[in-house]
Amino acid sequence: MDTSLITTSTSLEGYKVTKHLGVVRGITVRSRSVVGNFAGGIQSLFGGRLSVYVELCENAREEAYQLLVQHARALGANAIINMRYDANEVMQGITEVLAYGTAVVVKKE
Repeated sequence: MDTSLITTSTSLEGYKVTKHLGVVRGITVRSRSVVGNFAGGIQSLFGGRLSVYVELCENAREEAYQLLVQHARALGANAIINMRYDANEVMQGITEVLAYGTAVVVKKE
């Protein structure tokens, strides 16, 4: 799947949706380690960008995204439209990150 055919839009300009395959998702659940919390706490004392937490969030989103793409490929999709992220705290310090969208087959117009 060409990742340029994954969009938050409901359509892909220059492509026609020929088949809807349904909702696809990728989900991961992550926790912060004691070391990560300590490092993040130290960074927060000085203000500014908390790189420890930014890296954790980026890794979780990337993992959920890759799982989303795998799910769509398994259904035979060559594109994903209306892609979104969602995150929820399952319990203190444990966060679920979900990437979801609609798997479709498209062809160039």
